[in-house]
Amino acid sequence: MKRIVVVGAGAIGLACAYSLARRGRQVVVIDRGTPGDACTKGNAGWVTPSISAPIPAPGLTWTSLKWMMSSDSPLYIAPTAAPGLARWLWRFWRHCNHQDFIKGLHAVASLNRGTLAGFDALVRDGVSFELHRDGLLFAFLDRKYMEGVRSEFEHYREHGYGVPAPLSGPELRKLEPGLTDEVAHGFLVPEEYHVRPESLAAGYAAKLASMGIEVRTGVTVTGGRIAGAKVTALETTAGPIEADGVLVAAGAWSGQVVEKFGVTLPVQAGKGYSLTVAGIGPRLTRPVYLGEARIGSSPFEGGVRFAGTMELSGVNERFDQRRMVGIRKGVARYLREPVPAGVGTEWVGMRPLTPDGLPMMGRVPRFDNLLIATGHAMLGITMAPVTGEAMADLITGATPPPSLPAFDPGRFRW
Repeated sequence: MKRIVVVGAGAIGLACAYSLARRGRQVVVIDRGTPGDACTKGNAGWVTPSISAPIPAPGLTWTSLKWMMSSDSPLYIAPTAAPGLARWLWRFWRHCNHQDFIKGLHAVASLNRGTLAGFDALVRDGVSFELHRDGLLFAFLDRKYMEGVRSEFEHYREHGYGVPAPLSGPELRKLEPGLTDEVAHGFLVPEEYHVRPESLAAGYAAKLASMGIEVRTGVTVTGGRIAGAKVTALETTAGPIEADGVLVAAGAWSGQVVEKFGVTLPVQAGKGYSLTVAGIGPRLTRPVYLGEARIGSSPFEGGVRFAGTMELSGVNERFDQRRMVGIRKGVARYLREPVPAGVGTEWVGMRPLTPDGLPMMGRVPRFDNLLIATGHAMLGITMAPVTGEAMADLITGATPPPSLPAFDPGRFRW
């Protein structure tokens, strides 16, 4: 496949386009919006291979039922959307078991072995973006909860991580003075990075432009021309686009795109919300995970971003202000300096989520040259470079990572 059309200009689509272009492929990128303007734009930007566990986890079934009753909880299933999501949710809850959880964790962690090196390579290659190498601090109110999260690192030993040493409240505040006295337990993972995600998308787009790669914005896929098991062209709102291969990396919309070719894949939207504060409010020196609240906080140049929640309410961009109230309340328990009322840029984005919590990366069933890369949930930024390389391996005939079969879209019989 020499001419590849990549559908989607978020972090995953841009990373795939970049890896393909570096291998000499002719690439055209199309997006219904502008590069990095969807889920990439407002997330926490963490590059954290140590957080590789799939979202469906043992015990989550009953926890999620409890959380479902509270609109400002870390996980919220909109009651009005639940009937339409019933089949997807049933499959999701079936994966809330120890065996699937551990299997998925190791598959993602294995692929993530090249993550930090991948970001270092982008810098060397001249992709310009805001990158920090300050580690990730985990902060908790409850010791038992902290130990449960810390114990997961036992599974990462074979992937190059040790189990981090626990830190007391005073030790945590020495590292991060803005934490409240209520924060009494935690640990530091010094290896991790974080980026400003919108700068990563802009950096990818600028680099692709310098390589002569066309990124067409405001273009929606309406159908395609098919000959046997091959897609020969995409039909779009901007006219037909000829292709030797098509790679769909359209985030939560990916399922809707492949439906144009008669294929149904279970991609749902796990909505996330964020609040970005510049100039005033809390100060942080490194990313901090606010444990029980499940809120990620990231300091950037000139500001700090708080991101969290997982809302299942269908593929839509409706903004639920109650979710933002939950984030503000959560931040106030962990940080001495509150976020002033009415201050900050609020955002909602749709994380692409599959029933087993693992990405879909590979050929779409029944097609030879239609591929998909989506379903990265909260690891889209983390996994962007390794996903780009893995998909480029698959498309160009190189040897893909040994963990790639775990992400085969054909594992779903929808």
